[in-house]
Amino acid sequence: MIIRVAVLTISDKGSRGEREDTAGPAVMEMLKNAGAEIIHYEVIPDEADVISARIIKLSDESGAGLIVTAGGTGVSPRDVTPEATRAVIDRELPGMAEAMRAESLKKTPHAMISRAACGIRGKTLIINLPGSLKGAKENLAVVLPAIPHAIEKICGSNAECGRS
Repeated sequence: MIIRVAVLTISDKGSRGEREDTAGPAVMEMLKNAGAEIIHYEVIPDEADVISARIIKLSDESGAGLIVTAGGTGVSPRDVTPEATRAVIDRELPGMAEAMRAESLKKTPHAMISRAACGIRGKTLIINLPGSLKGAKENLAVVLPAIPHAIEKICGSNAECGRS
């Protein structure tokens, strides 16, 4: 199964062309190397209504099986990606976000202030990553092995989950 992916970088400065996005392209490269097809990439501002609207449009209209956001997961006043994500998902997947934080905490104490959320909207998996290049790559590496199986189950596969 080829996973169709949309990547959204959440950055006020990036959306205004004042900062180069390095996290989004790195995430796309990792996903392509894992066999995914990138169908959309965009840099948008830290605005909850804009983030929510893009997630809705991409999950409901583009056929994306996975939407990955990079940025807006910290504690700065403009970091609203988790709230925008939670506002539009049907179900949360706390284990993915917990796994990312747990692995990151082995590298930096700043991991404990990540508020990243992961969840499902319809048949689309949505994962929030940090906006830094290093953080985005490290966090995606943690959940990447589970993504294909999660999407199969979200799409209704009745294959067994256990492995011998």
